[in-house]
Amino acid sequence: MANQIKLRNAPGKYSIRAAGAVLGESSNVIELSEGDLTPVLYVPRADLAMAFFDKTDTSSHCPHKGDATYYTLEAKSGPIPDAAWSYEAPKAGLEDIAGHLAFYTDKVTVEEV
Repeated sequence: MANQIKLRNAPGKYSIRAAGAVLGESSNVIELSEGDLTPVLYVPRADLAMAFFDKTDTSSHCPHKGDATYYTLEAKSGPIPDAAWSYEAPKAGLEDIAGHLAFYTDKVTVEEV
């Protein structure tokens, strides 16, 4: 599967929203495609309001990407647990996604504007 992971710069500008708030906008989004899975968008932390995200104790391991850490979104309506994840030190060949967050689509909306 590792050789089926592809990164590309997603064209266009993206808006990141949750719970009625805009969390950021970015023209520097990376799309990660992994085999037949739905592509995942990774947004640079520099383009997000990181004050709304708290790192949690949740973690997971992907044999192809590495260890993921998770973030709870502190929304006005209340916390959205583990809404985002990040590979702080991804495996070789995927270094471009370091410093980025990806989001669960049922918790955060990332869409091209």
